Amino acid sequence: MTETLSDSLPCDVEVLVEGVLKAACDHRVALATAESCTGGLLASVLTDVEGCSHVFERGFVVYTDAAKSDLLGVPADLIATEGAVSEAVARAMAEGAITRSEAGLAVAITGFAGAAGPGEEEGRVHFALARRGGETVHVLRRFGEIGRGPCRLACLRQALTMMAAAL
Repeated sequence: MTETLSDSLPCDVEVLVEGVLKAACDHRVALATAESCTGGLLASVLTDVEGCSHVFERGFVVYTDAAKSDLLGVPADLIATEGAVSEAVARAMAEGAITRSEAGLAVAITGFAGAAGPGEEEGRVHFALARRGGETVHVLRRFGEIGRGPCRLACLRQALTMMAAAL
């Protein structure tokens, strides 16, 4: 059970967190996150279970384009061409988190949790999961206009589900 967020997290998210951490412990796989629209929420829950949080290696909160480039090595021209909320950038974020950490598995999240700019879609979020020495997988989810909080929780569910499947 999560220690500090237990009263706030839906039960299914807690179960996912515990399952991912247990599997990472069992398989001795260190985890990393690269988060934009979730603002570090995934990293927070992965460090919130006593006795398991040691598998969390590091988290990158990269809300701006510059942070994505500076901390994860995402090429600025890729962001300019594809947009920060795109499959290409999500993949580059996950791969950058693997490259710039000791983790064996990294998940990246980039999207519009709340109101999006002109021509953009609220609730459109790209996820990528990179495994050291393996392929990077991508998932696009369209959560719709459900609000920032519910969208972030939906992002947790998706990212944790991807991590659980990879472990």
